[in-house]
Amino acid sequence: MSVASADASVRLAEELGAALEGAGVACPPVGIVLGSGLGAFADALDDRLEIPFESLPSMARSTVPGHAGRFVVGRVDGAPVLCSQGRVHLYEGHSAEVVTRGARALCRLGVAELVLTNAAGGTEPSWPIPSLMRIVDHVNMQGASPSRARTSGVAYDAALGARIDAAAEAADVRLEHGVYAGLPGPSYETAAEIRMLTTLGVQAVGMSTVLEASAAAELGARVAAISCITNPAAGIASEPLDHGEVVAAGKLIARDFARLLEGVVRGAAG
Repeated sequence: MSVASADASVRLAEELGAALEGAGVACPPVGIVLGSGLGAFADALDDRLEIPFESLPSMARSTVPGHAGRFVVGRVDGAPVLCSQGRVHLYEGHSAEVVTRGARALCRLGVAELVLTNAAGGTEPSWPIPSLMRIVDHVNMQGASPSRARTSGVAYDAALGARIDAAAEAADVRLEHGVYAGLPGPSYETAAEIRMLTTLGVQAVGMSTVLEASAAAELGARVAAISCITNPAAGIASEPLDHGEVVAAGKLIARDFARLLEGVVRGAAG
């Protein structure tokens, strides 16, 4: 990553930090990036403070339905959390640096744990639709990297992942585990591509997350990720895929999703 790219995420962290400071709010230890149709969690926080992306000159604006495009800081039973209610994607015409800028800014601001979430297609026919899956590893097929440095290749923190598992068990929320493949989008995958990914051991397919996870881990954050499986992947689904069903499925599983994230945030406070 170039110096100019690093400076952009530093500027965003400074802008976001100034907005929080001006509101008398400290940076929480936990950050959550909410994917397509999953923003309701942030809407239900106590003591909410909203910071629209457009109020921060260094932050790109999201153009995708289901991405509100704002940072929201608030509390879950007194435990603080900072959410990015939406993200930007490569297929919106952005570079890897811009796509990861929000995640990098949260890390540089002081977020120690970052939980990434997304909506994804599922390749495992035995799982219900919708369902939740903790990402244990990923396959980056986006043709881009968030860094020019050599990294360990380990993006997801085992201890944070175990805490998510414990939160799911305590909330009686079914949580699958699997590998996520990030593709460039915006077109959905062909049936042949899904057969290939299934052969590679992939259980969920989407258009985000992999670059953010690698970038945040590179900066020293403990990273975990959760997919909401909103639809069967191409070749498994009997009907053509549509983004509207992604948003609708997010609403169906919103309660379980919120209970899971609430448990993760409470666990950080403990």
